[in-house]
Amino acid sequence: MGKFPEADARWFQNIFVCRVCKSKVRAPILKVLAGRISCRKCGSKVLRPKRKK
Repeated sequence: MGKFPEADARWFQNIFVCRVCKSKVRAPILKVLAGRISCRKCGSKVLRPKRKK
């Protein structure tokens, strides 16, 4: 985890993970919710936010 808000934003803001092949994609949340973003590797449109452990 980041120790300050700027680092936290770099690690987690606008980063999504493909549920099929687990690759990471950086994209605006509104485009992901609208379904306009797909995975570069497998082409799936099913994305989830990166998990904060």
